Amino acid sequence: MDLTFRLPSQLPRYIPTHMLRDFYVTLYGNNSERQSAFKKKCALRDIAVMELLIASGLRISELYELTTDAVNLAENEIRIRGKGNKERIIQLTEPVTISALNEYFKSFSQEIQDTGFFFINNCGRRLTDQSVRNMINRIAGEASIPLHLTPHMFRHSFATFLVNQDVDIRCIQELLGHSSIKTTEIYTHVNLAKQKEILVNKNPRKMIY
Repeated sequence: MDLTFRLPSQLPRYIPTHMLRDFYVTLYGNNSERQSAFKKKCALRDIAVMELLIASGLRISELYELTTDAVNLAENEIRIRGKGNKERIIQLTEPVTISALNEYFKSFSQEIQDTGFFFINNCGRRLTDQSVRNMINRIAGEASIPLHLTPHMFRHSFATFLVNQDVDIRCIQELLGHSSIKTTEIYTHVNLAKQKEILVNKNPRKMIY
């Protein structure tokens, strides 16, 4: 019997917890430091975008394509239309994320109504992929984060943290909107800390005598 384990040729790149912490501390710090009404308004938008990315694991395209009717802030849920036109519902559970989205919506309500899209750029039009990338690069630079961060790394981080907390892989599949469980299984790589914990406490050698 072949018991060879084959790891993916390229594992997902996630953001270490301490770097995420620095990123979000800087993100919220920018909001308090900016003086003009316009910059404060943009800061609320940036916070809402980044809070939703890390709390939901959305693809970047799913985020900037969110329409007004897909976001139900009264019920704290968003309706996502993902790859293959597959629809899923994401529950918003984190108070800080819910608060950020509500504050953003109050500030941008007119632009949101005019465009029909939930996330709006500095020109009053729908947010774009490049807008989010620029946002992340700017905040990461201000936080002196040495990694080149991308929107998808927040999705990878969301999934990896759930796996490391022993969340069922099929639940993660549903949250990420993967059509195949094999796509989700790439996140089941075991980090060194988790590996050591398993081997210390659950090593099969302990079962012998």
